[in-house]
Amino acid sequence: MRKLIAKPAAIAIVLFSRAITAVRAIWPAEGVFTGQCVYFANHSSHGDFILVWAVLPPRLRSRVRPVAGAEYWLKSAISRFIGRDVFDAVLIERDRDTRTGDPIEIMSSAIDAGSSLILFPEGTRNQTDQLLQPFKSGLFHLAYARPDISLVPVWINNLNRVMPKGEIVPIPLICTVTFGQPMQLASGEAKEAFLERARSALLDLSPNTRGENA
Repeated sequence: MRKLIAKPAAIAIVLFSRAITAVRAIWPAEGVFTGQCVYFANHSSHGDFILVWAVLPPRLRSRVRPVAGAEYWLKSAISRFIGRDVFDAVLIERDRDTRTGDPIEIMSSAIDAGSSLILFPEGTRNQTDQLLQPFKSGLFHLAYARPDISLVPVWINNLNRVMPKGEIVPIPLICTVTFGQPMQLASGEAKEAFLERARSALLDLSPNTRGENA
């Protein structure tokens, strides 16, 4: 029964998110990257992956899975349904002391099965005044485990203003999702250098960095 409801629920969530945010995708001059990849994005809201998912062409969206914290998405029946059944999220246990599986192995298995992923390398929502928090090491370790996978930076703009922390009712605002050029881990590239390069590629997509209005 859950599987029968999941597809209409996904369509409803996409339509609702588009209605509230009028979200539009901004693609690089070369156009939409159609290969298997890991989309890595800034993170300010639990709805971030929904906007990325919503703007992707249907042929790509059908094989994209968000990477999300298990403790959040498994805490209630509704969130379990949305996380597991609607979005088929790759659920990661973030507590090192209690986790039962290795996150890199779990994500690598999803890639091996043909999925693309949506990943937030900051590790947690950014509630600071910084544009972007330092990256955790997960993106590097995933790229090291699967060096052939393409990594696509994605900047999500304005969603934190649509749903400010503590608010229940969304505030209608126009959001954009800007996609950058795919990159890969270079042979022999050190973790710190790679994470700084990836972080810079993401920051370059921010309207604030480009000098546009937020």
